[in-house]
Amino acid sequence: MLYQRLAAATLLLVLPLHACPPANSITHGRDKTVWNYNGGVLLETDGSLPDGPCFRLSGKVTEPEFFENLKREDTNSGTVYRRGNEVVTEFPRALHLTFLMYDMPCDNQLQAIGSRMYLSRALMGKLHIGLFWKRGTELRVASGVALKNFEIHSLPHYSGQQVKDLPQRYEWWFDFDVPSESVPITDSLVIIILTANNHIAARVAARL
Repeated sequence: MLYQRLAAATLLLVLPLHACPPANSITHGRDKTVWNYNGGVLLETDGSLPDGPCFRLSGKVTEPEFFENLKREDTNSGTVYRRGNEVVTEFPRALHLTFLMYDMPCDNQLQAIGSRMYLSRALMGKLHIGLFWKRGTELRVASGVALKNFEIHSLPHYSGQQVKDLPQRYEWWFDFDVPSESVPITDSLVIIILTANNHIAARVAARL
């Protein structure tokens, strides 16, 4: 099953990576920008399966006490992370990762709705989730990750579609605890969705 597989493939190291920037930033003059991480770090990317459906992955990395009042300050002399007057250099003992996956029309299917494929239970059951820490160009497997919850929700079809004979649409929800003790705050948590033959279907990073 998808939620039971964590893939580790070093061949992924040189591939491009999508990353979501912090939600809020304030520029102080020309030499300082402050990013606010209250509420955690958002992540989102689009993916696709070979000869199959396209989908969106959307989620968040949280840990209430850690991210509360956490800020990143970018200046001409470098970057520093602060919580009030405290300088923060490492993540807490664990982070909380939640994300959704749901199908979307591929660009070449927008005008051919009836013929497009959907993200079915059978297709999802063949996928792997890989969770990694990224430092520079190096990926290392995030060890000790625990799935806390997994849910499948039925979704309505897109507005204007003739739903007769169309397959059911679903939303897939994942909830993980990710050990992060002693991990530098400058590392990124990377999610990689792989097919059964190790084709990368989606890749996204939660980066501070």
